[in-house]
Amino acid sequence: MKFKKTQVENPEIDMTPMIDIVFQLIAFFTIVSNFDQTKADERVKLPRDPMAKPPEVKRENELYINLGYVRNKSGEIVGSRSQPYVFYQGGDKEKYTVVEFKPILHQEARLYGQEGTDPKTVTVVLRADKEVPTGLVQEMIKFSQEASFERFALMATQKTD
Repeated sequence: MKFKKTQVENPEIDMTPMIDIVFQLIAFFTIVSNFDQTKADERVKLPRDPMAKPPEVKRENELYINLGYVRNKSGEIVGSRSQPYVFYQGGDKEKYTVVEFKPILHQEARLYGQEGTDPKTVTVVLRADKEVPTGLVQEMIKFSQEASFERFALMATQKTD
């Protein structure tokens, strides 16, 4: 008996639906991603603490202050360690010394007041670099209190072993 030899065709997989799903997932995660990090500054290296945890309740009004050093691409401090800066967008320049930032805190308090929000209800979220002296953090809190802010939160990353 003679058998006919048939050619076996390799099935081709249509990748179009897979690509569509991948793009839909990218769009979904882009929209749903945590937008709290938009107020973070990559130049600020937060301290690590095992007690650090995210807030249990979302704060209604927040003013983020990033206090840190100018760093190069490898993360090393450029310039003097004695001169940390407040990284703030919305002023004349991008970085201020702590003393230069004092009038901006008063300006922020006035802006909140004009919006109908009492500055005493605004939480000042201080993101201070782990190498910033504690005295400067305390001075920033003092300047914030002079500008009528009363609520404060200090940011740290959770230490995991």
